[in-house]
Amino acid sequence: MRTVSREEWLAARGELMAEEIRLAKAREAVNARRRRLPAVRIGKEYLLEGPSGPATLGDLFDGRRQLVVYHFMFAPDWDEGCPHCSFQIDGIGHLAHLHAAGTSLAVVSRAPFPKIQRFKERMGWSLPWFSSHNSDFNHDFRFTIDREPAPAEYGASAQNGAEASAELQTREMPGVSVFLRNGTDILHTYSAYAGEGDVPFPPSTYNYLDLTPLGRQEGEGSLNWVRHHDRY
Repeated sequence: MRTVSREEWLAARGELMAEEIRLAKAREAVNARRRRLPAVRIGKEYLLEGPSGPATLGDLFDGRRQLVVYHFMFAPDWDEGCPHCSFQIDGIGHLAHLHAAGTSLAVVSRAPFPKIQRFKERMGWSLPWFSSHNSDFNHDFRFTIDREPAPAEYGASAQNGAEASAELQTREMPGVSVFLRNGTDILHTYSAYAGEGDVPFPPSTYNYLDLTPLGRQEGEGSLNWVRHHDRY
């Protein structure tokens, strides 16, 4: 690393800042395009298992209009959850900020719920986590690939073309799916796998809100809705 004068550093920093501003504008353009994506109505009933027993996908909204599901890699025969997914969960901020924006976040894995609960307690997490062990949820949204050739819907599944098919047929996939309530309907608006750019990794309230159809909901002033998490 070179050592330079303050003036040279300021000039170099200014050049980099201009590039950062261009990148931020490009990212906001992508976020706006994501908010305009069409949606798919969920016509199938998914029955998951949580701390209070059976739960539908609608229950995961917890009364809010939007839902972000983190698909955590934890296969039924594993003794513990994926360390990389655990790293992501460790980085999630206080959920009160998402809740203030009318958005719930839940974690879903294929492991049986008792395994999930033991691992959750070991890791000291309090966020809602549900088992899809007896459900097609992971398969239908292509976060478990073990029933058919690798699908081409998402970039992560098709990144290596046909050569990857055999490997992906028994693969757990990490990532997120976003859902929206529209009256009594539940709409699937977005899904992304880890590795598709940097969204939503690292996790943060803003990164997750950027994946939703309602976005950050800030109006004219940035951060004008943010409070201490105990004051919402």
